[in-house]
Amino acid sequence: MNVFITGTDTGCGKTFVSSALIRHLCDLGMTVTGMKPVATGAEWDGDLLVNEDVAELLAASNANVAARDLNPYLFEPPTSPHIAAAAAGRAIELNIIVEAYARLARAAECVVVEGVGGWRVPLSSEYDVEDLAMALNLPVLLVVGVKLGCINHARLSHEAITGCGVPYLGWVANVLEDDLYEPRGVFETLTVALGGEPLATCRHNDADELQTVARHIVAAIP
Repeated sequence: MNVFITGTDTGCGKTFVSSALIRHLCDLGMTVTGMKPVATGAEWDGDLLVNEDVAELLAASNANVAARDLNPYLFEPPTSPHIAAAAAGRAIELNIIVEAYARLARAAECVVVEGVGGWRVPLSSEYDVEDLAMALNLPVLLVVGVKLGCINHARLSHEAITGCGVPYLGWVANVLEDDLYEPRGVFETLTVALGGEPLATCRHNDADELQTVARHIVAAIP
């Protein structure tokens, strides 16, 4: 049961959903690890560069895996990966990520891979997150940060995901704005555009909803 989790943009709740799924699978008695192939935006803790998303996935996981496989590429600046990599004088290589994923898949029954930013975020001048998901050949779950402007982002993301041929599992609604105008209309529009009702609906960082969200996702994964 491996899955690739992407989102409509940065801060939409990918890590929130990914960690919820990892913890739920662990509770079911499975050996599980998260994976954040590329992360940007980190701070130094002594001699260690730390990214909050990577730390959260690592804390949720129960598999004995190498940190370098869970997160092969980490950059300090909070910017697009291709810009951060260029500034560091490094190149993000898909084969390095695919090899790291293969090691994780051998060590764990389930691997939950979290993308960086949205579906078309560049990793280099030649490829982006979409190419990474295709290289890993995993079913994709889309996290929609429900806020003003999300309909456009969600429709474009859905069209790109389904158009490239990877399996599309469905979407999770992560409500980011409690004062969103006509939320019912927004959800109805998203339901039509994204191929059905959301697998789960939650409010950003509401820990009480984690198990419910994860349970609905697991039920949808073949």
